[in-house]
Amino acid sequence: MPQPPTGEPRRPLLTVTADTLVAADFTPRRQRPSRSRAATAGPLTPYRRLFALPGTRAFTLGSLLARLPMGMFSVSAVVMIAGSRGSYALAGAVTATGLAATALLAPWTARLIDRHGQARVAVPATVFAVLGSLALVLCVRYGAPDWTLFLCYAATATTPNTGGMSRARWTHLLRDDPAARHTANSFEQAADELCFMLGPILAAFLCTTVFPEAGTLVGAVLLLTGVVVFAAQRSTEPPAAGRPASVWGRPASVSGRQASASRRPATASSTAPSPLRAAGMRPLLAVCLAMGAVFGAMEVVTIAFADAEGRQSVAGVVLALQAAGSCAAGLVFGALKPGGSASRRLPWCVAAMTALMTLPLLAATLTGSLAALAVALLLAGMATAPTMITTMTLVQQRTPEGRLNEGMTLAVTGLLGGIACGAAVGGRLTEQVSATAGYWVPVAASLTAVLIAALVRPRASRASHR
Repeated sequence: MPQPPTGEPRRPLLTVTADTLVAADFTPRRQRPSRSRAATAGPLTPYRRLFALPGTRAFTLGSLLARLPMGMFSVSAVVMIAGSRGSYALAGAVTATGLAATALLAPWTARLIDRHGQARVAVPATVFAVLGSLALVLCVRYGAPDWTLFLCYAATATTPNTGGMSRARWTHLLRDDPAARHTANSFEQAADELCFMLGPILAAFLCTTVFPEAGTLVGAVLLLTGVVVFAAQRSTEPPAAGRPASVWGRPASVSGRQASASRRPATASSTAPSPLRAAGMRPLLAVCLAMGAVFGAMEVVTIAFADAEGRQSVAGVVLALQAAGSCAAGLVFGALKPGGSASRRLPWCVAAMTALMTLPLLAATLTGSLAALAVALLLAGMATAPTMITTMTLVQQRTPEGRLNEGMTLAVTGLLGGIACGAAVGGRLTEQVSATAGYWVPVAASLTAVLIAALVRPRASRASHR
């Protein structure tokens, strides 16, 4: 059979066999993607790639187990203490003391984790916190003096920030892939929203249908189990700043220039300045404080609004809709690839959150309907996750190397402080004016966050280029 000449482009070959015309095309064919690959491409593909990494599913499972009790402990303590002592004022004071103790101890715990490693610090800190929870149950059960309740609940402040440790692992694993880090941060924020949505519901169910101490006991078991499972995944744990071994994997016993070079990253990390001194970090924490005030005020005012309507029992479900909207928005945001830097996105995200936070105010003022308020909270929650994801991304970028857990814990501390302030101001305005007027507090707090984010962005951008 005749062949096409070598060195020339291959053209279709035409020949005649008997009474049949034959055409043969020797042009190479491009391989088409298989249907299985085409089927796997979709909005969940970035998340599949995340959990295809070895060890990520195991530490994520432990992190979720450990984070679920974070939404259980305060509700369980209030129900348990108020039911046995007959005082919501005492229950609120005890939980407020625990919040203040957490604000003081959490950054210190995170600093130890950065210096000595997650497994070495998180497990004993969790054991101490669990013992505090068990002591609280015993003191309430057997009628111990009121001051012991404050002491026991304050001991739970050593609980490590599991969400921050999980984000630190993703940052370590995906240090060369910013797009994957964005997806990981989005997943972590959605996980936070899911845990804080399901935690109070589970706690209320256990405390009211089983026995008053059940919520605290189950939360303690979940916390300890989750942290142990999380800490056991040593292959994904980021290196500790205080260890003599090099971050790059070279042994510390190498001599000469190689030894000094290999120790240099660890020395730089161990002597890194505090995250509070990093450029742009303090204004960012102020944004976290203002956003925390939004969340704290919204919770208290919504409970008061439902109570005024005679339907306080459904207040938890209405608030859960806000968390559900944020969770869904976080997952969608993680599947996208937003353009521009996080510092440029933050003012727009906070502005969108401010605009949506006016919806609950309008629903309460114009309709007075709890159903309309539930829809408004669902929509308002959709701006929460993108704002928090962008904020945590900036915290990671501005935190000095080797102090990531401390930096993210400071952001969480700012949120907790804002939640306490927002709850206090919202509750007072609700009591003195009305529950409807209380919805002005989250709007004002979000406007404050917009102003801070807009004013500090140019300065932070200049600092980052120095």
